[in-house]
Amino acid sequence: MPDVLDASPYDALLLLSFGGPEGPDDVVPFLENVTRGRGIPKERLKEVGQHYFLFGGVSPINDQNRALLDALRKDFAGHGLDLPVYWGNRNWAPYLTDTLREMVRDGRRRILVLATSAYASYSGCRQYRENLADSLAALEAEGLQLPKVDKLRHYFNHPGFVDPMVDGVLRSLADLPEDVRDGAHIAFCTHSIPNTAADTSGPVGEHGDGGAYVAQHLDVARLIADAVRERTGVDHPWQLVYQSRSGAPHIPWLEPDICDHLEERHAAGAPAVVMAPIGFVSDHMEVLYDLDTEATAKAQELGLPVRRSATVGADPRFAAAIRELVVERARTERGQDVTPCALGALGASHNLCPVGCCPARAPRPAAAGADSPYA
Repeated sequence: MPDVLDASPYDALLLLSFGGPEGPDDVVPFLENVTRGRGIPKERLKEVGQHYFLFGGVSPINDQNRALLDALRKDFAGHGLDLPVYWGNRNWAPYLTDTLREMVRDGRRRILVLATSAYASYSGCRQYRENLADSLAALEAEGLQLPKVDKLRHYFNHPGFVDPMVDGVLRSLADLPEDVRDGAHIAFCTHSIPNTAADTSGPVGEHGDGGAYVAQHLDVARLIADAVRERTGVDHPWQLVYQSRSGAPHIPWLEPDICDHLEERHAAGAPAVVMAPIGFVSDHMEVLYDLDTEATAKAQELGLPVRRSATVGADPRFAAAIRELVVERARTERGQDVTPCALGALGASHNLCPVGCCPARAPRPAAAGADSPYA
């Protein structure tokens, strides 16, 4: 029998994700949810939805979350952690508010939240916290007793997140033709965001050129590149690049774009490129379309051999990392000594988002932070 791990004071874990359509009829309503308040015409949403229609109108993200849920539940049970795991989405069923309502009715009073975004940014952290505040406000309006909600710290530099990506890059390198393998460049890919959002990501003390968002990605990229060198004896050139830009052309976003980068590497004589999507937890639509479809087509046009390495998905090491983070946070809340687990130069992230961390575009309440109206 496994040793019993103590999650108290927490009585549930909530997997909080973005959500995605599960059929062609879902695509436009899903995109309406994502873009609500921006006044984007339905015809434009149908154009954007073509990415989903290429894959039958189904985003893989929901099945990937189901796989992660299964991995978490099996890991928790196998290690004596008695903590039920729920799942709610920001933009599609199961909706966050419905899941929180279910948790309250199940008697859950102290909830930990795992967001499927590993890094600091407005869209990757605070926006999730705003959605939590919106849902808690909805439950409060229904007269329900509100639970106390905390969010797990950023896990970008936890070994259980980094190590599976190291293995993915190694597999991709091994899959390249031998004559181009040792000279291959590594393009560490993440979601582009507006420069202003990057510059103000993380706590106020980390604001500046690129903010915590860029610094955290660079730290992970170095960790992976160093591990690859140690395992292979080859020092592969690498660069942090961006994908999935969606904003107005006149607003500066983080660059270079992956397709531009492939053109530049080809022109500079790179024999091959491995695209490593370190900014994403799973192989969802932005990985399948922007890398596997669009960027791969660009590489084929150039005659440049490319491979795309895997995200962590439901890797058992990632599930184990979440268990460790849960136990770590529970011990902290009980006032016990904790040595947070983190690789790289930046150390473990904060448990409680401070005031001014990843500020909103416009002032909105956000839960699970120092400025939360729901203490």
